[in-house]
Amino acid sequence: MSTAEQLPALAPLRHARERFLTGRPLPDGVPEDVVAAWRRARFFGVRPDLDGPVRESAHPADSPLLEAARPVLARIAPALDAGRSALVLTDERLQVLWSTGSAPGDDTCRDLSEREVGHNSAALALRTRRRAEVHGPEHFLDVWQDVSAVSVPLLCPETEQVLGTVTVAAGLGAGCRPHPGAALAEAAAAAVEAELRARARTAERALLDAYERAARGRARAVVALDGRNRLISEAAARLASPQVLEALERGARAWGRGTRASYDIPLPEDAGCTVEITPVRHEGRALGLVAVLAPRPDEPVAAPPRPAGALAGGSVPWRHAVARATALFRTAGPVLVTGERGTGKTALALELLDGTAPLVLDAAESPDLGLKAGERGETGAEGRARAGDRPLLLRHAERLAQPDVAALNSLLDEHPDARLVATYTPGTSPGPCLQRLLDTLAARSVTVPALRERPEDIRELLPALTPRPAPGSPPLTWTLDALRALEQHPWPGNVTELAHLIRALASQRRVFGPVRRGELPDPVREGPAGRSLSPMELAERAAILEALRRHGGNKARAAAALGIGRATLYRKLREYQGRDALTGPRP
Repeated sequence: MSTAEQLPALAPLRHARERFLTGRPLPDGVPEDVVAAWRRARFFGVRPDLDGPVRESAHPADSPLLEAARPVLARIAPALDAGRSALVLTDERLQVLWSTGSAPGDDTCRDLSEREVGHNSAALALRTRRRAEVHGPEHFLDVWQDVSAVSVPLLCPETEQVLGTVTVAAGLGAGCRPHPGAALAEAAAAAVEAELRARARTAERALLDAYERAARGRARAVVALDGRNRLISEAAARLASPQVLEALERGARAWGRGTRASYDIPLPEDAGCTVEITPVRHEGRALGLVAVLAPRPDEPVAAPPRPAGALAGGSVPWRHAVARATALFRTAGPVLVTGERGTGKTALALELLDGTAPLVLDAAESPDLGLKAGERGETGAEGRARAGDRPLLLRHAERLAQPDVAALNSLLDEHPDARLVATYTPGTSPGPCLQRLLDTLAARSVTVPALRERPEDIRELLPALTPRPAPGSPPLTWTLDALRALEQHPWPGNVTELAHLIRALASQRRVFGPVRRGELPDPVREGPAGRSLSPMELAERAAILEALRRHGGNKARAAAALGIGRATLYRKLREYQGRDALTGPRP
């Protein structure tokens, strides 16, 4: 009989796990987060009866985290009950860098990611960025049913980025929470972070010394970077564009990770300068770089990039979306463009990718794009993205086949700054794998507003969407009454629907003069039908007004409290106002 079977508090959870593994319905009362973790493990194909070591990944011998943590953890290790407890250090990918002591199953797994071993405290701490405990049957693996573990994330002192985890694992005790090793894990993490902070100060001093040697006594254009800090002279600030500085930052970060051996950093074609790189080393490893910039001789004046304003529209929602998209596209990393069908997601992406010759793939044309991993471990997505260093524009991500979604998740795990732009149309509930991709891209996403949320843009869109008239024919114009009808229509198909209507009118009209309201299709000409609200809509209206009152009229907070998107809240407010349904004060 296992220890988990002897503890009455864990018996219901143990029985629930057995029912889950055998495909039977679960009883009530099982924590939702634990069930979700079991489901992810099953989706990833993790075997609960894992009886051998999972595949191991090679770690750089000069890992900065391992170098800082090893002496600290070695001093703490004697506080362990070495025969019954283990102390484990992982990196940000949950690869085990160092361990000591002994606990059930601690010699089985050198990769603690959920993809390999299912639910565990290290994966939970990495995801939540706080101390996490997992006990006995909460684990997915059989070998950990008699194990209690507590993990604490390690944060970079400068950037607050998660660098790894410290875990204390031991056998199950009479009381599960709090874990008896929680204080030790917290102390170990604090000591490692203190060591990282001290080393960072020493490294910053080395970078500053190298910068001063390069810039001393001369008005030179000098930049020193280590991936976290940037020192730049006045001459360099005048000469280097943000794109040049970003290219140098990427090179410095790559050297710090040990993934770049060459000191040649390609600059953008329109950089307007040349660069001479000198590596900065500290304690035998690459720390950063010092770049001396010089104007490129006889450099022609570069043509300005196409402004994002070339996309018609001046409304506040549209300008906000374009501004955010522009800011995201200017920095390295993937971008997710979301919105209803027909809102112009691809048009916005192509406008901002202008001049980069992106590789365009459309999951709507072929759900299986062949992005899954090949024999050499490189994903098809990675290979395509590297072809000529072209960005990858992926349309209709919601229609991707599951192997391709998994391949994109792996690509972003390995290359978080990949040049990937994906468009996504919300609809049916995404599966776990696609949801993970969406969660990864959420921080770098932009939502394109629906056309009904920016009706004032229609007058600017009309000339942009109207085909060029035939020679000798007048351009298409509109009466004021027709324009009002267009602005009042809800446009379920958004800009695509408007473009189809304009092209149909331009090709089929046999009369001259402005387009009159009577020439428009019936649904557009007649406008939204007025009707009284149903009891459910009245209840919804009352809930919206109450949420707005509680949050002082702040629509974003009201939408979050109601569990709906802000765009949905705006749409419902307009619908009610259009039917004179909101008789009270407007927020």
